[in-house]
Amino acid sequence: MSGMDAEGDAPKAGTGAARAGARQEERRSAVAVAGAAALGGFLFGYDTAVINGAVDAIQAEFDLRAVVLGTAVSSALLGGAVGAWFAGPLADRVGRVRVMLIAAIIFVLSSVGSALAVGPTSLTAWRVVSGLAVGAASVIAPAYIAEVAPAKQRGRLGSLQQFAIVTGIFAALLVDYALASSAGGASGDVPWGGTAWRWMFASAAVPATIYGVIALRIPESPRYLVRRGHLDQAHEVLNRYVGDGVRLREIERSLAGGNESVRLSDLRGTGRGGRRLGLLPIVWVGIVLAVLQQFVGINVIFYYSTTLWRAVGFTEENALLTSVITSVVNILATLLAISLIDRVGRKPLLAVGAGGMVLTLATLAWCFSRATGSGENLTLPPGLDVIALLAANLYVVAFATSWGPVLWVMLGEMFNNRIRGTAIAVAGAAQWVANWLVTVSFPSIAQVSLPIAYGLYAAFAALALVFVTRAVPETKGRELETM
Repeated sequence: MSGMDAEGDAPKAGTGAARAGARQEERRSAVAVAGAAALGGFLFGYDTAVINGAVDAIQAEFDLRAVVLGTAVSSALLGGAVGAWFAGPLADRVGRVRVMLIAAIIFVLSSVGSALAVGPTSLTAWRVVSGLAVGAASVIAPAYIAEVAPAKQRGRLGSLQQFAIVTGIFAALLVDYALASSAGGASGDVPWGGTAWRWMFASAAVPATIYGVIALRIPESPRYLVRRGHLDQAHEVLNRYVGDGVRLREIERSLAGGNESVRLSDLRGTGRGGRRLGLLPIVWVGIVLAVLQQFVGINVIFYYSTTLWRAVGFTEENALLTSVITSVVNILATLLAISLIDRVGRKPLLAVGAGGMVLTLATLAWCFSRATGSGENLTLPPGLDVIALLAANLYVVAFATSWGPVLWVMLGEMFNNRIRGTAIAVAGAAQWVANWLVTVSFPSIAQVSLPIAYGLYAAFAALALVFVTRAVPETKGRELETM
């Protein structure tokens, strides 16, 4: 009997080892394609932060007023809203991967165009074009990752979008710092020729080109393939990246009767008697989450931090370096979120993060309420400048461990297979519009009162806390077909 047991155990052990090896290979493959798709997030972060080091130089070269400057800085965000709005329906027609490739091509062209801008009008126009590309990439990545990732890994893999965003922000700030240092300031000329701020924009063409090349090498989403009737290809992708070809039938059932592209009207809810009641409740949840993520003011830190820290006594070089340090904090906190999201869940992270933002933003409002002077002559009392810097970085930690990555994860997984592309597009467009409203309004609000600005963002963080506890569902561990 012992010999038979030994003989019987060997195949079982071998089979178990083979299955474990296959699962490990599936995980590696899923991480690889999710990381490739998340490069769209890198472009998002790089493009929206690269202007940070160029703001003062652009204002000086083109002699811009605060309102015009805010418009120039935020113009890419309006393009982002349009790009996000159309990307979802377009991806339902031509596929997720093709939209990534189109976005990469447009982004390369817009980067060069922004670098060669001859005035505020041409700069604004090229920034809008770059926004089209970044907006499209920003909503396609979470949809694609959610549709490729296994349910147990979806939170971590979906968080790669935010990790790519913050890495893009860090890379942009680092490039800005290096170029400004080599030129003696963003308005100076670099040793190889040309103004530093123009090279800041031109540098964005490099990651865009890499993104386009990689987009040519990753598989199409299995959910899109099923929608288009390419079942054999979908089965192959599911087996390689998810390890469960049987799920193909579940995907087919969830898409039954839904092979046509979804229109905005398909997102509407229906009440008693067939009356239309606006959008489906789950779509509204996505929209409100996306808007609140921006209304807490996170991008003020990354778009205007250099200008802000110069206003409280930092030199341009030290202000840029401080922005780089803040970006590193952002990356480390995002890594913490990636390690927690599939263990703790989405909803608890959102709630804790919102509470942390309320406290840190209120601290910033209090610090700047004690400041003297205004504009470039603004100064903080001794000791409060350190507290303000610490509060700003803790605020980044609170955001980066919660609302930063969790929003993109939830947008990718909270909608059902049929409406996902269009619903993410609507929520993504709302996020970009909210981003634009915060960015374009901050210079004017800051001129009136920085305490009011930070107090307003703290109020929205408090609203976010209430909204999460009352309206947001937990999606941890659920298959997309059960949404």
